[in-house]
Amino acid sequence: MIEDISASALPRTASYVPDQTARRAVQEEQARWVSVTMEFRCNLRCTHCMIEGTMKQLAPTDGADFDAVLRMQAEQRPWVGLVLTGAEITLRSDLPAIVARAAEAGFAHIRIQTHGMQLHRKPYLDRLVEAGADQFFISVTAADEATHDAITKVPGSWRRMRAGIDLIEMHHPQVSVITNTVITAESVDALPGVVAEFRNHRCVVQHEFWNFFPMDPVDQKALCVPLPRLLPPLRQAIAAARLAGRKVEVKHVPECLLGTDADVLVNSQPHLVIDENFWIGFDRNGFHTCPHRAHCASTECLGLTTAYVARFGDEAGLLQPLPLPPD
Repeated sequence: MIEDISASALPRTASYVPDQTARRAVQEEQARWVSVTMEFRCNLRCTHCMIEGTMKQLAPTDGADFDAVLRMQAEQRPWVGLVLTGAEITLRSDLPAIVARAAEAGFAHIRIQTHGMQLHRKPYLDRLVEAGADQFFISVTAADEATHDAITKVPGSWRRMRAGIDLIEMHHPQVSVITNTVITAESVDALPGVVAEFRNHRCVVQHEFWNFFPMDPVDQKALCVPLPRLLPPLRQAIAAARLAGRKVEVKHVPECLLGTDADVLVNSQPHLVIDENFWIGFDRNGFHTCPHRAHCASTECLGLTTAYVARFGDEAGLLQPLPLPPD
């Protein structure tokens, strides 16, 4: 049963604190991965795209920089896994060769972060897996074709993405899938449905839910979701995923509002190799806005963004500090 998380029902002091030993284990696992951004083109036009205004200005990691990552892995083995990401990494015609080079350098796991549209082509999917890809991190923007395609603005994107996951399920038992859903005003009601859509897929081992941030101090598209509106479907999705035996990670939701689901808040990420200019836009989000920050014990929470506060206020009556340890 999902707890009532309306503002009036929340206690004035958050009493649940997640297992910090388990959280440190997750953070340590994240540190064993490196993520390399190798493409800044995309053939979708997702309404929530965080880099739509800067794609042409950002330079992908390539050449000597990627060689340096491979050389470090071959010589020192600092990482267990590599994430190959973009905008849309499958637009690289040499992606299978990139995967093969990474496998030769000693990465035990290679994850492709993608919208999944190219995976419906079995020969292409087979080439990636044969080269060494054993994980796919796939964007699932909603729980049905009409909503997904409306968000991506490309008809057929759901059908191709779904066909790709089905091919992994049917033909590659050694390969796992993580779904990623950005929580916006367009997708928030779909979160439990995303879990239900893949309930019979063995290959789907984890669901991630990222609360939208606009890379801007203003929510220009009105995509941010007020937290009282966001929490019920999110926690329903978490409960459904747990029931299915799946891992769950949630990003950018205040920890104090997740109650006994606070353990799924994971804001740490693998080390990211990306054009330094990306961070100029990222810093415009203004994370860590919270009226209770000075009195809260949380070390994982990112608070609110500037854009959220501009639209909905600082949520002083809703947010509640995790209790500090006694002196």
